[in-house]
Amino acid sequence: FLIEAHAAFQLLPATLFLTVNLLDRYCSKRVVYKRHYQLVGCAALLIAAKYGDKKDRVPTIKELKSMCCSLYDDDMFIQMEWHVLQTLGWSIGHPTVDSFLQNAVVDTPYDPEVEHLALYIAEISLFHRDFVSKLSSDIARASLALSRCILNRPQAPQSDWASNYDSLTLVSLSQYLQKPSHVLTRKYSSAHYSRASKLLEQFLARQESLNKSYNPPTPPTDRMCESKAPYESEAGLATPQKTQYPAVSHGYITPPITPENDAFGVPGNPNMAKDGSTMLYNCPPSPTPAPTMQYTAQHYEMTDASAYSHHRLFPQPPAQTFNPVF
Repeated sequence: FLIEAHAAFQLLPATLFLTVNLLDRYCSKRVVYKRHYQLVGCAALLIAAKYGDKKDRVPTIKELKSMCCSLYDDDMFIQMEWHVLQTLGWSIGHPTVDSFLQNAVVDTPYDPEVEHLALYIAEISLFHRDFVSKLSSDIARASLALSRCILNRPQAPQSDWASNYDSLTLVSLSQYLQKPSHVLTRKYSSAHYSRASKLLEQFLARQESLNKSYNPPTPPTDRMCESKAPYESEAGLATPQKTQYPAVSHGYITPPITPENDAFGVPGNPNMAKDGSTMLYNCPPSPTPAPTMQYTAQHYEMTDASAYSHHRLFPQPPAQTFNPVF
């Protein structure tokens, strides 16, 4: 409603920002009923227009009443205007985003597209509460930097005031560019504002086409991603059990395999025996079994027992014959 009223009376851009500032400050101190929303907005717009616009541009009570479809009487506008001023302590002046934008581009070549697009982005911020606590200077610098980025214009030099924009504010503004207000889009689609809304729509369309043209790597199929299902039975989930293997009948324990490397000492290496760094075992290395070879009980029965006798580290003494003496 305020956007349409501001455009209908052809007021200055700073008047709109001051109107919203007065409205926010008043609502932070007073409870406003829904039926009085337009009345408070018109009172704030009237105060802001008297403060900054020319006298011939200031709307009259009759015009404001017509904008509200004669919902309020003439005296109600005057009473609400007085109540707003009393609540704010007659403190009206406030630095607006538009004033900071004008100061930022005063020393640069005139570029209407950049200025109008920056103003369009700044007015988008008026619709979101995330920017109520932001400084007007931060919103102005972030809007100007974002406008230059969208239009592919060079940014301000590092020594310039406009270059010290807040990155968080810029990112927050960029997140609200997708769905602006229809009233605001229609306002900035005119040639008077360099069709700033059309420029923004074209930029967003290019960004969307670039995102679609990018082909990300193919994700793995569902069969590769799916995990093993939990153990289930007819009664429901069950604790997984260890697989039971049948015992080998008449089998022997597999003898240890002697390593075939120099770390454990190999017989026939005199150098390693002299320095004493490696302990030598008086046993030949066991051959490495073939991968397909299966050792069974019959294999060990057929193998000569003497081939494994040298694996005993502590051989038992031979049995002594006891001859009793009578």
